Amino acid sequence: MTGPANAILDVRGVGMMFDGAGGRPSVLEDISFEIGPRDVVGLVGESGCGKTTLLRIMAGLLRPTRGEVSLAGVPIVRPEPQVCLVFQHYAATLLPWRRAIDNVMFGLSARGAERQQLRQSALALLERMGLAADAQRYPWELSGGMQQRVALARALIRRPRVLLLDEPFSAVDERTRAGIQELLLTLHREETCSIVLVTHDLDEVVHLSRRVVVLAGRPARVQQIIDGPAGVSRESLRSHLSIVRGRS
Repeated sequence: MTGPANAILDVRGVGMMFDGAGGRPSVLEDISFEIGPRDVVGLVGESGCGKTTLLRIMAGLLRPTRGEVSLAGVPIVRPEPQVCLVFQHYAATLLPWRRAIDNVMFGLSARGAERQQLRQSALALLERMGLAADAQRYPWELSGGMQQRVALARALIRRPRVLLLDEPFSAVDERTRAGIQELLLTLHREETCSIVLVTHDLDEVVHLSRRVVVLAGRPARVQQIIDGPAGVSRESLRSHLSIVRGRS
């Protein structure tokens, strides 16, 4: 398999096993693909096939049993600030006792004028997300979609080279989902980061991704990479995935 030239993130031969009562079952086996500059890659597969585990490995939150993930040629062996993961249960990652703007700035150390500049950057991000008037509100005062945008702003303020999104739109209604999808596309055009998106929604895959990495099997392997899914119909993509499921 050949990936994009000048890959930013390289996933090479990744395997993952977990200790269990029945031994060490494999979850992932020989996973390899590349993320190019300003790439948008959809990562799909059946529930429980290890997509979230793979995202955690890519972010440096888990060490793989085999293989490695590297950022610009440097192996990731610990949490990597340039690779940000926005979790599926984003509301649980926001600190309820901190206001929206403080949640966006959380974990970034700065003092004096530098902190004031950081605060202005956080306000600017919240404004772009339609939350300027809500910067001083607490997470529990915000809707699910608003909390989601705060979590996204907290990742983007770090200016990551790679943004990992785990089912980012699964907990919001259809109208909110469409709005945040368009916001994500706008931010991607304006920012320099690449995006890896885990989703079960085929429309979402077609609409947002430039390439789709299909995982299948137990343990999961890369069964197929679909280039240019924007030119693929939902029915055709479903057919691709159905064929892969039949092989697993």
